[in-house]
Amino acid sequence: MVSDRWISWNSRNFNCHILNVDRSCLGTPTRVGYGGLIRNSAGLFLKGFSGLIHGSTCILQAELTAILEGYRMAVNMGIEELVCFSDSQISVNLVSGEVSKFHAYAVIIQDIKDILASHNFRIFHTLREGNHCADFSAKLGATSTAPFLEHQYPPLDLISMLKIDASGTCFLRT
Repeated sequence: MVSDRWISWNSRNFNCHILNVDRSCLGTPTRVGYGGLIRNSAGLFLKGFSGLIHGSTCILQAELTAILEGYRMAVNMGIEELVCFSDSQISVNLVSGEVSKFHAYAVIIQDIKDILASHNFRIFHTLREGNHCADFSAKLGATSTAPFLEHQYPPLDLISMLKIDASGTCFLRT
C-alpha cells in the first residue's frame, strides 16, 4: 500500500529567508526561461526575478541560472541567511558535489559554489508541489523577451499562490 505524501512550501520550517527557483520550457520553437522569488520565513514576498535564455533549449542551464541569479539577488539585498529550494535534484547534486571542470556548465556551477562558500546559504531539493510560485516565475521568464527581470512586487496572478503557501496549505504528491 502506498501512503499519500503531502507537500507544502518551506516544509522543513526554516526560520530564515527562502529562495525558490525553477526553470520552464515552453512553446514551439522552444523557449527556455527561469525564475524565482525570495520570501521571509512567513511567506512574505520580498523580491522576485525571471528571464529568458535566448538560443538555449537546455533546462539544466536554466535551473542553474535561476539558482545563481537568486543567490546574486540575495547577496545584493544583504541577506545573511538563506535556504534555496529547487525541484531539480540534478542541479542540487551538481551544486552540492564535485563537478568536473569540463562540465558544460562548470562556470555557472563554480559561481554558485563561490557564493555558497562565502555566505550562510544552503540548497535543498523540494518536490514540485512545494515550488509552484517559482514555477510561475519561470514561466514568466519563458514568455518574456528579457534575459533578466527583477520584480519588486509580485505579479497579480502570483498573489493568490503566495497566500496559499504562507497559510501552510499542503498539496498531495501525484
